[in-house]
Amino acid sequence: MISALQHPYLVKLYGCCVEGNQLLLIYEFMDNNSLARALFGSKELQLKLDWPTRHKICIGIARGLAFLHEESRLKIVHRDIKATNVLLDKDLNPKISDFGLAKLVEEDNTHISTRIAGTYGYMAPEYAMHGYLTDKADVYSFGIVALEIVSGRVNTIHRAKEEAIYLLDWARLLKEKGELLELVDRRLGSNFDKEEAMVMIQVALLCTNVTPALRPTMSSVVSMLEGKSVVEEIVSESSEVLDEKKLEVMRMLYNQLEDNKMTEIQEQGTSVDEPWAAASTSASDLYPLHLDSSYWNKRD
Repeated sequence: MISALQHPYLVKLYGCCVEGNQLLLIYEFMDNNSLARALFGSKELQLKLDWPTRHKICIGIARGLAFLHEESRLKIVHRDIKATNVLLDKDLNPKISDFGLAKLVEEDNTHISTRIAGTYGYMAPEYAMHGYLTDKADVYSFGIVALEIVSGRVNTIHRAKEEAIYLLDWARLLKEKGELLELVDRRLGSNFDKEEAMVMIQVALLCTNVTPALRPTMSSVVSMLEGKSVVEEIVSESSEVLDEKKLEVMRMLYNQLEDNKMTEIQEQGTSVDEPWAAASTSASDLYPLHLDSSYWNKRD
């Protein structure tokens, strides 16, 4: 099925090897590694992604997902969209990779109830909590990635013995304050299209709506990002109301991170310099006190 999925924004599978303990998948070579390394890697590994390139990458990911959800003969839910799984070719075109958690959706099914697997910070709430899987779970994950592209910041910052800081929370608060452009990566300076940046952030907030039905389809996302349709109105949610003190804490932490003053911040259990090494997780990792290993072994 993976080899049958041919699209400019999906990584090509050329072949496989199943010989003894040699279980290999052979993909096309991607010169610039992952989007995660380009944005969050150590200084020598980061790429200087200007605004037009970031905009192109965001639209490319959206087009790849629109193909999987709406245009392909086989409807696929990827289940693990994140910056690590977006690879960049020599021209910095994005390609969605790693279909290890992907699910085939039959046309008659409104949703799939499935064992929860994915990456913490990118999973839609209805899926992470209840295993309720539709293509809107990918839409949510795309929204998180879009915020990372605009801001150049990791989606989750864990602090020792303190509450984690979430990029989505910060974006929602800045929306309430009317200061969304503060999200834009400081490395860009003033060299970015303000209108495009606003659209990208607003689309990301639409995609990360708590209510799945209020999230747009990926074809609508492409249309909005390309300026072919007006961005839909964002429905405010009570969870978006955060206090001014939390905004200041978020602002301080992100600024310190960008100034390389923080050395112990971790994202998804790994250092900020190597977020692409973070493994996907299952619900048993997210809820270890509630679900023991014997439960998941039975489910598997």
